[in-house]
Amino acid sequence: PTLLYQTAARSAQTKTLLASDVFPLQCELLFLASYSINIVNVTEGYSRTDELSMNEPEGLRFRRLNRPQIITDETHEPQYKGTSTYSGKVFRVTLLTLGGFLLLPLIVVGFLLECPIEPLAFSLSEPPLMTGCYEPNLKLREAERLFEDQLIGPESITNIGDVLYTGTADGKIVKIDGRKMNVLATLGNPPCGSREQEHVCGRPLGIRVGPNGTLFVADAYLGLFEVNPVTGQSTLLVSTRRMVGGRRLSFINDLDVTQDGKKVYFTDSSSRWKRRDFLNLIMEATSDGRVLEYDTETKEVTVMMENLRFPNGIQLLPDEESVLVAETTMARIRRVHVAGLNKGGMDTFTDNLPGFPDNIRRSSSGGYWVVMSVVRLNPGFSMLDFLSQRPWIKKLIFKLFSQDMLLKFVPRYSLVVELQEGGACVRSFHDPHGTVAAYVSEAHEHNGHLYLGSFRSPYLCKLDLSKV
Repeated sequence: PTLLYQTAARSAQTKTLLASDVFPLQCELLFLASYSINIVNVTEGYSRTDELSMNEPEGLRFRRLNRPQIITDETHEPQYKGTSTYSGKVFRVTLLTLGGFLLLPLIVVGFLLECPIEPLAFSLSEPPLMTGCYEPNLKLREAERLFEDQLIGPESITNIGDVLYTGTADGKIVKIDGRKMNVLATLGNPPCGSREQEHVCGRPLGIRVGPNGTLFVADAYLGLFEVNPVTGQSTLLVSTRRMVGGRRLSFINDLDVTQDGKKVYFTDSSSRWKRRDFLNLIMEATSDGRVLEYDTETKEVTVMMENLRFPNGIQLLPDEESVLVAETTMARIRRVHVAGLNKGGMDTFTDNLPGFPDNIRRSSSGGYWVVMSVVRLNPGFSMLDFLSQRPWIKKLIFKLFSQDMLLKFVPRYSLVVELQEGGACVRSFHDPHGTVAAYVSEAHEHNGHLYLGSFRSPYLCKLDLSKV
């Protein structure tokens, strides 16, 4: 009360009131026992900052945060703003304006343009560390390029003796004997060579040798074929116009044949997307892929498994009761039981691979060669992993960029992994920048060498396994 009285009296005498004396008054009363009030040199238009300090022996000091202001009858509002405040506001306004101009086109695109995909959110485990068996190396750079610029996109490879066979992006089946290459068969009709013409020209993907010495070919647009390796005569076994399980075969990908030649198992990667839109399929994460069985005797086609996300390469196990299927979008390999007591069932052969798998082929050691042309780097950054939980970003990307443009941003990291029967990694070969082997799609082992196919590179690669 005494302090309040003295403050009021001083205000009456000087006709001024320190603004800082009013609000902190409660605090001054509470801590009066340990604090002292020092009000110094109050004159017209000038005041020094009041300071509130504790006893010096305590070693602590508290300075008020607000500078006192003298309120008098002559006090006026400031007429001009400080230079720093004004400049700061101009900077903020400019920054917001520029941001608006940059974001406006994206907003317009987001609302007005249609997106070709309807992406789904899904979960991927954190990629495995690139250590141990997956330790990066340069072993794929030991490979030799064959027939460079003489063929495009030799996706899959097989052999009869020392003669190699592969299908190319312009719809041809070619025969390679030593250093000579010639066209064995053409499955579709010209013109060929562009993305827009694929559905007419055809796109041979998986290729195998049957027990009778003929070639079985999976064409993404036209269907399953049997091709005579000598004459080149082709026979259509299953057309993509055929309805199976209420759906058409839209994207036939890979196949394998039993030892007796009675069954052909193949993958239909999607009922919605064609091969030329494979990136849409990956980004959308559509689960409409299937594994099918073709009976060469009855000519019937049966659905063995469905609701897979981009089923890609396929490989029969030795007992022929199961097939391994690369589920590309999910970075894993599934085991589908096609015969025996577990027929109709499915389990996981290996999960959380360091990349997105393509074709699967047997190795001479009894394991399996699995090829990945897109790798999930850890440590590092995987764009597909990042986007898996962000479908809205996928939509925006596909509104702004074409598929061909997006492919230019895909890292050219090639990886070939050999897996044991139980799915464990045995060894791996890398080309981190795709310097020699880029966009790999399959590793076919023959006579101590790995022949590497590619879904878009203009060459084959041959790797001497004794050197790596």
